[in-house]
Amino acid sequence: MKNRLPKLLALNKDAKRTFRAESSGSEATIYLYDIIGEDFWTGEGVTAKRFLEALDGIDANVINLRINSPGGDVFEARTITTIMDGHPARFVAHVDGLAASAASFIAARADEVVMSPGSMLMIHNAWTMAMGNRHSMLDTAALLEKIDGTIADDYASRGADRASVVQMMDAETWLTAEDAVTAKLADRISAKAEKVANTWNLAAYENAPEIEDPPAEQAAEDDQPSPDHDAQVRARLVRLMETEPA
Repeated sequence: MKNRLPKLLALNKDAKRTFRAESSGSEATIYLYDIIGEDFWTGEGVTAKRFLEALDGIDANVINLRINSPGGDVFEARTITTIMDGHPARFVAHVDGLAASAASFIAARADEVVMSPGSMLMIHNAWTMAMGNRHSMLDTAALLEKIDGTIADDYASRGADRASVVQMMDAETWLTAEDAVTAKLADRISAKAEKVANTWNLAAYENAPEIEDPPAEQAAEDDQPSPDHDAQVRARLVRLMETEPA
């Protein structure tokens, strides 16, 4: 099994990131130019806790989510969308550069999704890491199937055809702004393109398109993370397995 999420984090540990909130009159803007969830390489990332803290003190009727993210943790994204659902403001997701994986899930739960010309949205099946015997692996596969089903339901709730969404998730599909609108995963394309340089190394994904402005440090062809990274992953897994349920 390829550990694609740890690889995504490792390849982007030096990427330029922005996560901040600002208000102006009746509208506010939150910039999600970052990994979704906590990045154990850097301690950065858009966690649900940080997202909730960013909302504190915002008294606006409309909150614009400016998104340029390669994705991240699906459960952090799920919690973020739950926070959005419970907030009285209207959320407008603006895909300025990229909304991949968990970031596309956050965008899809906004009241309106606006693609910038030249931007992309990517959907795929959930990833995880698992340890154990065949029974554990079968349980993990069943859990992933349930997670994929809930994500497909949310995409379909925007009006997208669920069967088509499932096929696109199976294939790891990268959609242009036009594709996203046609598939009903986005509402419209903005008249003005946001100038957002690509800062993400997307080599962890199978079907990522070539980027015109790649990061300075290119990905290694080998899918295996560095030895230090392997040690961090193992240590985190041990901590998770030793944690008693609440």
